[in-house]
Amino acid sequence: LTSTALPHLADAAYDYTGISCHPSTLLTPDSSSRQGAHLPPTMASVAIMIRTVARASLSRAIRTNVATNAAGSFRSASTYFTPAHEYIKVEDGVGTCGITDFAQAALGDIVYVELPEVGDEFEKGDSFGSVESVKAASDVYAPVTGEIVDINESLTDEPGLVNSGAEGDAWFIKIKVDDEGELDDLMTPDMYKEHCEKESH
Repeated sequence: LTSTALPHLADAAYDYTGISCHPSTLLTPDSSSRQGAHLPPTMASVAIMIRTVARASLSRAIRTNVATNAAGSFRSASTYFTPAHEYIKVEDGVGTCGITDFAQAALGDIVYVELPEVGDEFEKGDSFGSVESVKAASDVYAPVTGEIVDINESLTDEPGLVNSGAEGDAWFIKIKVDDEGELDDLMTPDMYKEHCEKESH
């Protein structure tokens, strides 16, 4: 389920706006309801009010929790793209970078990936490595300025992983983002999709 769908489910499951508090609607000792069968009228009224308040509180708690979690996920993890078909997934100030699925498809079978060393520093737009396929070789560029904090060493032995998981397990580097303002110059997923569609025609 999506984060936008959950609040609607909460409303559907806990919609008690139609409950009436008129005395004629409250459970009495003569009621067939098991919940009020052994309670005097006053206690039955209190019991219903407590249940109603509890359910309403639960509904509010669910909606608040969903909204908070959704907002937190948007703040902590976002994906951006470059015109040269690199991506960066940013979470807690660290960007995971690689080439996009569009790029690997254009390159064909990848046979070699060159990566930097942990601790290397790059400016935005600097070449930090390269990728070679049976068709061509291409440099890979840093989407942002920062220091390399991790590299995907598995690509050294299995460069073909990029063809099967370019935007997943086959990431190239993780870089500590120096200036998150640089992300504003990159493309959102929708913008990148449009960019790829234009290049395909």
